[in-house]
Amino acid sequence: MSLFLGKIHYWLFNKILWFEKLECEIINLAKEEGFDVEEISKDIQSKYGEMLPNKPLEELIDTSNIHGWLQGQIHSAERRMAAWTKLLIEADEKNYEKLEEIYKNQGIIAAKEIKAEGRFPSTPEELFNSMNDYILDGMPCDRVNEVISSDEQHIKWAQRVCVHSAIWDEVGCNVDYFYSLRNAWIKSFVSELNGEYEYYIDEDGIRFIRSI
Repeated sequence: MSLFLGKIHYWLFNKILWFEKLECEIINLAKEEGFDVEEISKDIQSKYGEMLPNKPLEELIDTSNIHGWLQGQIHSAERRMAAWTKLLIEADEKNYEKLEEIYKNQGIIAAKEIKAEGRFPSTPEELFNSMNDYILDGMPCDRVNEVISSDEQHIKWAQRVCVHSAIWDEVGCNVDYFYSLRNAWIKSFVSELNGEYEYYIDEDGIRFIRSI
């Protein structure tokens, strides 16, 4: 079966698994806040799909529809994330700060994972590529991010399309929460991975990883 699968499919699968790790941390927060997470999880997963079981990609994927299966898992994971985010923020707006801390911590953990593997990105482009090994922005064919310029001092990119708003609108949660929380993740990730650079967004929404 692995003959049907390429590097890009494993790359996407690992990004989904990482996103589900983040989801688990947010479910732990919901539990700490007194929610009946077992019942809520059942409801959310019945609506938006279950989390992936602890099995290799070869045993899970529909090889007759590889693209569709991966896209479906991405959408399912993001719908669940939107549902948990909505639940926590509607219960108490102060929970946003707790969510932000989770995202920041997960960004640091991801960066430490990379360094533990002996990889030390030293250019803006390498940092950008490392970031994209984790964040979910739809499928590669969606071409969400368009690099505008890149050199040893910075990489600059624009978001060409938004693949998230329809998902978050469907669940009834403002997609701005998603972007704010993910920006916190990226900022922590870049800072931990290479303290000589920072993640920055200008007033026009153009994104940079730039030298400090």
